[in-house]
Amino acid sequence: MPDWLLPLLVPMAAALAGALLMLAFRPRGGGGGDAVLLLAERMEALSQRLDTAVAAQSERMHRALAESADRTQDSARRIHERLAVIDAARANLESLSGRVTTLASILGNKQARGAFGEVQLRDMLADRLPTEGWAWQHTLANGTRCDALIRLPFPPGPIAIDSKFPLEAWQALRLAMDDTARTAALRRLATDIRRHVDDVATKYICPGETAEGALIFLPSEALHADLHAQHGALIAEAARRGVYLVSPGTLWAVLGAMRALMRDVRLKAEAQALRLGVARLAEEVGRLDRRVANLRRHHAESQADMDQIAITTQKILAAAARIEAVEMDPPGTARAAE
Repeated sequence: MPDWLLPLLVPMAAALAGALLMLAFRPRGGGGGDAVLLLAERMEALSQRLDTAVAAQSERMHRALAESADRTQDSARRIHERLAVIDAARANLESLSGRVTTLASILGNKQARGAFGEVQLRDMLADRLPTEGWAWQHTLANGTRCDALIRLPFPPGPIAIDSKFPLEAWQALRLAMDDTARTAALRRLATDIRRHVDDVATKYICPGETAEGALIFLPSEALHADLHAQHGALIAEAARRGVYLVSPGTLWAVLGAMRALMRDVRLKAEAQALRLGVARLAEEVGRLDRRVANLRRHHAESQADMDQIAITTQKILAAAARIEAVEMDPPGTARAAE
């Protein structure tokens, strides 16, 4: 039974009990009808009160249920939103897991790893350098084909880049479970570094054709950091031989410096061309000045000739005027004189 119904039933039960008692003890005479009417009125009033209370309680319950339903719906909506976020995160994790697996398979395959390093190197060169500033898969005079050649002017000269660094020993070092495996991996890594540096120094550095140094591109920042931390002596030895190991980050900075150098060389070439053009222009201006002087001299001479012509014309006009002014004798006067 609900808690709100008991307070309503108790007065009703009391009223019914009182009515029954009145009916049981009422006199036998004619006053029983009034008592019954009074009881009926009280019952009617009690019924109305009970109906009103039940309606109010029903309204309160309806309102409470509606609010509870709204809260439940809002909670369900938030739960659905969180589930959607969780599903999206799960999808991202699955996608990332697939990419990590793909990257692991690429790094595990020597040919695929070399292709991955070449693609990364080529994208960086295409992004940082002008098209005429580098060549891909360039063949040197000794027959060696380097992955890329950066065409820098002398000095320092073109720089060759290699992108096929061996990673097997480094991977074995990262997966080593004990000191013995770690020591063996370190020894193997040192051997691989020394052998690869020797190959690059021998094949990629050609006096008179390339610069006195070459670059080895490492496609991993972690590998670059590990090599400098664990094999600093080998890195210094490679630098003394003119071979420098660069990561994507350091190569980005190096390419920026090379681009600035190419820009300076281009500006110097353009300035030299501009200087030669100005010199040719000055020569043409001198030639024009000489021709103008000649034209001025010719003009002066022409003016002098015109002045002489004008003087001669004036003399001719004067002579013509004198001739015209001469009076001729009449014919009869001449015969009379004879």
